[in-house]
Amino acid sequence: MTEWVRPIRRGWVVRGEVPGPDVDEFADADRVVAALARPGTRGSLLAVQHPHRTPAALAENRDLLDVLADARRTLRELTRTAYRPVADVIAPYRVDGPDGSATGVLCLVDPAAVGADGVSWVRHSEQVYPEVVAERAAVLTGLGCATSAALLIPVVDGQVLTDTVDQAIAAAGAPAISTVDSAGRRHRVWLLGPGPVQDAVLAVIAARPLMVADGNHRVAAAAAADLGGLLALVTAGPGLRIGGYHRVITGTGHDADSLATAWRAVGLDVREVPAATPPEHPGSVVVETHGRTLCVELPPSTAIDHAQVETLLLHDALRLDPEGTHVRPLPDGRAPDVEVDAVLRLAPVPLAQVLAVHAAGGRMPRKSTYFTPKPRSGLLLADLDR
Repeated sequence: MTEWVRPIRRGWVVRGEVPGPDVDEFADADRVVAALARPGTRGSLLAVQHPHRTPAALAENRDLLDVLADARRTLRELTRTAYRPVADVIAPYRVDGPDGSATGVLCLVDPAAVGADGVSWVRHSEQVYPEVVAERAAVLTGLGCATSAALLIPVVDGQVLTDTVDQAIAAAGAPAISTVDSAGRRHRVWLLGPGPVQDAVLAVIAARPLMVADGNHRVAAAAAADLGGLLALVTAGPGLRIGGYHRVITGTGHDADSLATAWRAVGLDVREVPAATPPEHPGSVVVETHGRTLCVELPPSTAIDHAQVETLLLHDALRLDPEGTHVRPLPDGRAPDVEVDAVLRLAPVPLAQVLAVHAAGGRMPRKSTYFTPKPRSGLLLADLDR
């Protein structure tokens, strides 16, 4: 038995569908607030995860710490009515959909574990926003329960993990959960209790360092909360994909002419083009603004496109803070939720480049990689109280 990768000692598996709206549809706070304002979301898992964004909390001006006790009571009621208890399990997991496929295992991982060489077993791929980490750590501490999983991938020998999990699934029979989410992905979950098969799967996972593909903030929050570990889906694919992660400029008053002028002033090649799709390969940015489209060529560099966009296009040319209120990340395939001045569309970062940055001990800029498919929140909950 490994120490830093382990089973879920006490948890709950959903009986039917996850209660409330599909939690994973909402990428930012504004969308969560709007979703929680709809009828039927009061006692949902989304309300448990974001208790300070419910209509009642906002109307009464209650902050996160004020409402965590209420959220914990709601969670207890959900586990009683919508879930059934499980103990000492890991959960082989398979998801297939239009944005890829993945076979892996839901289990608990110690996000602060280090090997004999002093290097972390779980290594971040992107930088994080400290305020987001603090908020999520407070929710984890207040709930004592993980309701969503980070996505971790082995940096080497991923096929060994896939083969091992495939064998475990083949011997397990029918899944405990089979459901289709709002984007058409089918999620299937099996439950694997104590025994030699569970031990073998955990040993394969624990033999290799893991990179955070999705959930850097969840991993950092779990480490800060210092509870019973991190709920993670550990997978090597075989069909993981990286989608584009774009940037939205809002509230600046810029239009195509002013943007082109500012970018040319810092030496960038800018031309107006017919309406175009996002770039497929790194090296350029397609900018959509007020019915016009610009193409900005980035200078040759070893830095990824996102770093150049934040430095050259936003900070140097427009005097915008890439982490400020005028700049928002936008996952590929989603529409902006605010009135925008421009959408800067970037090519997906190649996996080889992500792994190269990771191998060199670096981190990607915040919100630069969008791995899919992701595990669905709320299918399996893990008690984290020590």
